[in-house]
Amino acid sequence: MNMRAPLARVRGHGSAKAGTHHWWAQRLSAIALVPLLLWFVASLVSVAAADHATAVEWVRSPYNTALLILLLGALFYHAQLGMQVVLEDYISTHWLQVASIILVKFLAMLLAVISIVAVLRTAWGS
Repeated sequence: MNMRAPLARVRGHGSAKAGTHHWWAQRLSAIALVPLLLWFVASLVSVAAADHATAVEWVRSPYNTALLILLLGALFYHAQLGMQVVLEDYISTHWLQVASIILVKFLAMLLAVISIVAVLRTAWGS
């Protein structure tokens, strides 16, 4: 027989209200990715048969540079959020879960920065 009060039994379990922010961030980044990916695919189709110089000129357009940076930022952010959910769901060892999430966040940020720098270097002509 459990003599604890119902509140004492659930204290420390259940929602801490932190998941709502993560859920919203993932949904909003997905919504942002829809038009960005549609623009990117349409742009790739338009420059698919072009030579290297034409593709570089396409990237140098301020409009395209800004949209590429937005796409890369949203893409890596959304991927990191999704990987975090997978790691939280399937890794039961706490220290390994935390280490994996930190590694995924670090790699996502590193790859995003490298990608954005590549776009900026192409846009600025260096």
